[in-house]
Amino acid sequence: MSRRPLPLQAVALAALVLLVLPVRAAIFEDDDARKAILELRQRVQQMEQAGARQDTENAKTNAQLLEQIQVLKRSVLELNAQLESLRGEIAKLRGTEEQLTRDVADVQRRQKDISQGVDDRIRKLEPIKVSVDGREFMADPEEKRQFDDALAVLRGGDFDKAAQSFAGFLRRFPGSGYADSARFWQGNALYGKRDYKEAIAAFRSLVNNAPDHPRAPEALLAVANCQVEAKDIKGARATIGELVKAYPKSEAAQAGRERLAALK
Repeated sequence: MSRRPLPLQAVALAALVLLVLPVRAAIFEDDDARKAILELRQRVQQMEQAGARQDTENAKTNAQLLEQIQVLKRSVLELNAQLESLRGEIAKLRGTEEQLTRDVADVQRRQKDISQGVDDRIRKLEPIKVSVDGREFMADPEEKRQFDDALAVLRGGDFDKAAQSFAGFLRRFPGSGYADSARFWQGNALYGKRDYKEAIAAFRSLVNNAPDHPRAPEALLAVANCQVEAKDIKGARATIGELVKAYPKSEAAQAGRERLAALK
């Protein structure tokens, strides 16, 4: 390490001594001069030592400051690393949140679709109010569908298939509110296929089970028509008499009277 320059005060003091030495040599004894020089040297050494200590302390202080700066730098780097890590975690969480939001939306849509499907199935199973031949009653949707299908087949002119459809309906729904009407239309389908015996049985079943049904007078007239077609004129006359007696004010009774007049 290079030697530290003497402080300006020490240099000035040394110069002053050199200037005054001749004078002091003249005034003081040699011993006093040597003593003064020693004291001066001692002061210079003390000042040098104080400067060295100051330099040492400054060096220590600077070293401590540098160490603290390094510690702060490391802390800043660590904090930056933690910040980047947190940013990454936040990005992942945001991505997860967005995915969860989409998943929840999908689940909600599926749940809505399932609920709608369940509601539709329930509506298909729930009884509905229907009105047939002037009578209102509750019927299952499937019950109504099968009756309407059988009636559509009859109106299409396929008497054999219609007769089978109404027979199947009555087997499946024997206590249905459609049952009496089904018997009436089953009799018409059988009449259409010229199965007069079975047609009469169907019409009679309606009259016997529901004599107050709106179709009962028509059923008796249809029985008489079947008997006429089967060449049973006596039976037809008797059936028309029964019709007129049971339902005298009905349109079927009026038609039966006209038919009876033509029977011979």
